[in-house]
Amino acid sequence: MIPENILQYLERHGVPFERKPHLRAITAQALASSLHVSGFQVAKSVILQADDALLICVVSAPDTVNLDRVASVTGTRNLRLADEAVFASRFPDCEVGAEPPFGGLYGLPVVVDEHLRDENLVLFRAGSHTEALELRYEDFMNLEAPYLGNIIHDRPSQSREDESAEEAPSPY
Repeated sequence: MIPENILQYLERHGVPFERKPHLRAITAQALASSLHVSGFQVAKSVILQADDALLICVVSAPDTVNLDRVASVTGTRNLRLADEAVFASRFPDCEVGAEPPFGGLYGLPVVVDEHLRDENLVLFRAGSHTEALELRYEDFMNLEAPYLGNIIHDRPSQSREDESAEEAPSPY
């Protein structure tokens, strides 16, 4: 069940959303499978620690965060994945591992991977392993005003496309 303060946060800011109950899913990919959608439509929150500060990175379910790219986008240093013991108290109303991407509610900066803009509707964890929220990407961006950039490791097809685009055609 989604914590009431998350629903109130969205309602207070006039953000339309749809609640999506699903079978218990621990990983974002399992959430996508449970709701029969592409993993690229499911956004997961990855909590990073920069010295004594925390930040929320939002990436598609199959993607992984590239710490160097996050550092470049945010101007932060000494980034690392935050231990659950460090950040769990910041999300007291949420199940561990189901942290929502609402930094405005939890007092944390948000960094969004630019690839998510390809999705009109995005599914987000919202404190629960059995219910997600579906929001328009544009509404989420307006609500959070996050940093935006390419913060993921290249996708396999993406790196192959980049390599082939850089190769000069052979005259033979």
